[in-house]
Amino acid sequence: MNHPIPRDLTAPAWTAVGVARPHESAELHVLGQATYTDDIGEVHGTLHAALGLSSKAHAKILAIDLAPVRACPGVVAVYTAADIPGTNDCGPIIHDDPILAVDEVLYVGQPIFIVVADTHTNARRAARKANVTYEELPAILTPQQAKAAASYVLPPMQLVRGDVQAAFEKAPHVVKGELFVGGQEQFYLEGQIAYAIPKENRGLLVQCSTQHPSEMMHVVAHALGVHSHNVTVECRRMGGGFGGKESQSALWAAAASIAAVRTGRPVKLRADRDDDMMVTGKRHCFFYEYEVAYDDDGRIVGAKLDMTLRAGYSADLSGPVATRAVCHFDNAYYLSDVDIRAACGKTNTQSNTAFRGFGGPQGAIAIEYVIDEIARNLGRDALDIRRLNFYGKTERNETPYRQIVVDNVIGELTAELEQSSQYRARRAAIEAYNATSPVLKKGLALTPVKFGIAFNVTHLNQAGALVHVYVDGSVLVNHGGTEMGQGINTKVLQVVAHELGLNMVHVRASATDTSKVANTSATAASTGADLNGKAAQDAARQIRERLSAFAAKAYGGEAADVVFRNDIVHANGNDVAFPELVRMAYLARVQLWSDGFYATPGLHWDPKTMTGHPFSYYAYGAAVSEVVVDTLTGEWKLLRADALYDAGNSLNPAIDIGQVEGAFIQGMGWLTTEQLWWNGAGKLMTHAPSTYKIPGISDCPEDFRVRLFDNRNVEDSIHRSKATGEPPLLLPFSVFFAIRDAISSVGEHRVNPPLNAPATSEEILRAVDAVRAEVAKKMGTDPNFSATISSKMGSVPNFEATVGAAK
Repeated sequence: MNHPIPRDLTAPAWTAVGVARPHESAELHVLGQATYTDDIGEVHGTLHAALGLSSKAHAKILAIDLAPVRACPGVVAVYTAADIPGTNDCGPIIHDDPILAVDEVLYVGQPIFIVVADTHTNARRAARKANVTYEELPAILTPQQAKAAASYVLPPMQLVRGDVQAAFEKAPHVVKGELFVGGQEQFYLEGQIAYAIPKENRGLLVQCSTQHPSEMMHVVAHALGVHSHNVTVECRRMGGGFGGKESQSALWAAAASIAAVRTGRPVKLRADRDDDMMVTGKRHCFFYEYEVAYDDDGRIVGAKLDMTLRAGYSADLSGPVATRAVCHFDNAYYLSDVDIRAACGKTNTQSNTAFRGFGGPQGAIAIEYVIDEIARNLGRDALDIRRLNFYGKTERNETPYRQIVVDNVIGELTAELEQSSQYRARRAAIEAYNATSPVLKKGLALTPVKFGIAFNVTHLNQAGALVHVYVDGSVLVNHGGTEMGQGINTKVLQVVAHELGLNMVHVRASATDTSKVANTSATAASTGADLNGKAAQDAARQIRERLSAFAAKAYGGEAADVVFRNDIVHANGNDVAFPELVRMAYLARVQLWSDGFYATPGLHWDPKTMTGHPFSYYAYGAAVSEVVVDTLTGEWKLLRADALYDAGNSLNPAIDIGQVEGAFIQGMGWLTTEQLWWNGAGKLMTHAPSTYKIPGISDCPEDFRVRLFDNRNVEDSIHRSKATGEPPLLLPFSVFFAIRDAISSVGEHRVNPPLNAPATSEEILRAVDAVRAEVAKKMGTDPNFSATISSKMGSVPNFEATVGAAK
């Protein structure tokens, strides 16, 4: 094959990283040619499975009549827990999560049996025909109920620093209250699915939509009572994951595998959307009780926080989620004396699990809520109070868990956003607007983000990769990360291409496969590109060094002086096309493939004291949001959003900006429209798109400005970049607090609106009514308050009538 040598060697320095490139599967996505698990061609004889689900939140199973199920058209087999060859468990940490319920059900939607039929439809229809006799038991449904009953899936945790009691005794001011922040459905476009295909000698191939192939391999092996080497799990791509396919894809993989081994035929288990939402866990909702001491300027001097999570019926990943919430309560602020507690409430609901942010957003929103209240109590702009409490550069720079913040750029980043967003001018304009608008009220907020990057559990911060260079010069990469639309394959391909001096067209990624790279961690905690990029770089570097040594031997000079750039290898004044050098190296028996490995250095964590160095670095960001709220209907609109995010030395600015935009809208949905509601019997009623409201295009602001902050990671991350998976989800805190700001204007910012999340229209109206009632109460009892309000509201039409109605 002829490989012409391009003659552009005088061009600026060539690079494959740090430049905007399209997603490696973008064309396939657009053309509908990207293969997801359900698109894989079915093997002859494939059967389809469905799960029989509990209709009770908490009950003993007295009897199960499966005869009507077996009698349904197309049914081949029905399996219960007694038919599981190995261990009936799919819990990721604690073994308290049965694949199929035995004797007792713990939530509405818990799987009890597996139906295997000739078609997907026949399996689903049959699964609803079982006659189950229950003895109902008391059910706990909310975190408040769990706390009152001391019902927990794990022992409560506590982080204490300093002398909190003394700080409160000295402080001139204390703010105290409660807050509830709801959970969130992952709502991935592709639902849970697994396709299990028996292989020879007790082997099994499981094609599964999962963020954690290695864990799926372990769960399936344990369920079948075989060694891990008997099971291969493969995932080419997912249609979204957001944490919902980190641990909870295990149930589906295990159920499909059990049915496949029992029938001896391939079995596909694809969850219907309603079943998916009924069975799987969501983002943990949190109930907070807070008490925070502060001085006359608004500087926090002591904080007490008690968080209770709705863990659901089993532990799943609730422990690590709670830990990350504790470690992110500080967000961007120095807290000298703290007492932070978290408890994972055991409830008779779905077992909640990982979700983008993994407890970080739930921890950080509490301190933002408190600062918002402090600012209102002092009559100050919340941005000024936030800035006053920011971490310092060399002082006030130790977190409550004892990690020193060495990469702090929150001050510079916030200042840049304040200026570029015209924050102060817009604040003044909004005040003028609200003074003459009795019904429509505008609000504005700027909120910061500091988010730690790494797994809470130190040993998970490792990754492996394989890089193969073929004789024609093409390159195949396999790594332990999974592609869920976030662009990890694109970034890893860029890293490998850059290391070998190749253009992207010559490098390809294959499906994640447990038989290629073993013992991988989940693609989660925003570490996917960091870990797998480093591992792939290590593998490619070894190949490049071998080729450099060969080129130096063939052409003279030193191996260290050989340059790989733009598909050309430059060695001692000779220019040779990369494929040609590869062909020569092959004939000389040079190894042209290599494995790579990476373990994040410097991490340690003591779970008993909740201290250590759990994060490799921090990602920073800030956002400004402006909203308008209709105080008569509770409707609202995001008018403009400005976001500035620290992606370090971005590997791919186009993908990173897309991640920030997507995270912003997803986080906005969590805090405003995505309400999960269980009825009194414990059934999730918001289990379909018809009843669960994710943001649509009409919810996006017409004016949406997203930029990347000019920075470079101080840590030796992959090309000094920073993660963009989870941290940007905290940016839409600004939307929530802009809504609260608009509601607050109803009482001239003299009353703290009791706004919970999600801030649905009903919740907004409840908060507006509460503000009006509090204003009316104070006007009747506090002459100074009455005089202040009357002077400010004199120009507002019908204000007295509104206050009178509230009275």
